[in-house]
Amino acid sequence: MESITGFAILAFTSFFTLINPLGTMPVFMTMTAGLDKKGKRQTAIKAVLVAFGALLFFALTGQLLFKFFGISVDSFRVVGGIIFFMMGYDMLQARLSTVKVREADKKSYMTDISVTPLGIPMICGPGSITNVIVLMDLAEGPTQQAALIGTVAIVLALTLAILISSSKISEKLGETGNKVMMRIMGLIVMVIAVEFLFSGLRPILVRIIQEGIGV
Repeated sequence: MESITGFAILAFTSFFTLINPLGTMPVFMTMTAGLDKKGKRQTAIKAVLVAFGALLFFALTGQLLFKFFGISVDSFRVVGGIIFFMMGYDMLQARLSTVKVREADKKSYMTDISVTPLGIPMICGPGSITNVIVLMDLAEGPTQQAALIGTVAIVLALTLAILISSSKISEKLGETGNKVMMRIMGLIVMVIAVEFLFSGLRPILVRIIQEGIGV
């Protein structure tokens, strides 16, 4: 029992830190500024479900998939960095707040942003994907594996609660406050993107150099 509890605590703390729902909340607020309360709630639910499905998929097949296609986590970081940078630039220019979603296009828009970039890679990013693969490999038997999946579900449930509550914050800030926050968060997201990009490129370049000199 102690080993299961310790493993669950490890999984919870690591996933909550990596998913960082408090950091995702401002991005969610700016991207859903053109939606009503019901639309924001549906988008949050879809994003969390997409993230849970992706993490469950990588937990069960991650190692085999990575080996079969020769994919590295560093490549995920590079792609995630590019996506973050493009999104951060649009936020910095306050472009996201000027998007007025027509009623006919609302369902399509909600689906698009709930999958990318909210579900993947904002909630389910390279760090959490790596973490679920590593912890699934470290899990001793089906009990700890079940505890891992349950812990992921709990963290995502907390993430959902935080995202849903963000609509109240957005209403209090108003249009001007949302624009100011979006520009600030756009700058922060671009900095995160650069960190993601270089953290992925660095080991790739090191491997290329080592292979080039025959180390």
